[in-house]
Amino acid sequence: MELSAGLPLPAEVVERILEDWKAHPMRKPRIAKVTVNIALGHSGERLQKAAKVLEEITGQKPVFRKAKKTIKAFGIRKGENIAVMVTLRREKAAEFLKKALEAVGYRIKRSSIDQFGNVGFGIEEHILIPGVRYDPEVGILGMDVYITVERPGYRIMRRRRARKKRVPLRHRVTPEETMVLLTQQFGVQWV
Repeated sequence: MELSAGLPLPAEVVERILEDWKAHPMRKPRIAKVTVNIALGHSGERLQKAAKVLEEITGQKPVFRKAKKTIKAFGIRKGENIAVMVTLRREKAAEFLKKALEAVGYRIKRSSIDQFGNVGFGIEEHILIPGVRYDPEVGILGMDVYITVERPGYRIMRRRRARKKRVPLRHRVTPEETMVLLTQQFGVQWV
């Protein structure tokens, strides 16, 4: 199967990107992290169960997220736990991403990519992920999955010593490169 078959990009653009990566290995992007988020909007026993489900699915302990401000209409108080999230990197990220993409049928909307090549998509029911069984005590939970894509060299933005620098726009990842990367690594189809 040809790579450009699952992409809504002209074949010349795909070839140009692949040639650029071959000629300049430091320009080939990689998946920096995958962030998985379950937001319920309230704390309590159901949030604890959501944390347990997220830990079971990802194999990593989730972190609770607090409300930033009080919203009386929704019954949310500032500082109350309202969501759980996990950040996965390297092999764990790739392993989870395979399962998450299978849950959505390896299809992602093209509009889900931002201008810097990061992708976000939702899974409506956690039981769609392979290997997860339905538990009547927990119910059905939806989750958001965010993929952060970057090139080697992005460390200069986050380092402590030698002063932080900006990554220039020419070294940022484009949406087209993200499409090629995810299609090449995971067989994603863009809708």
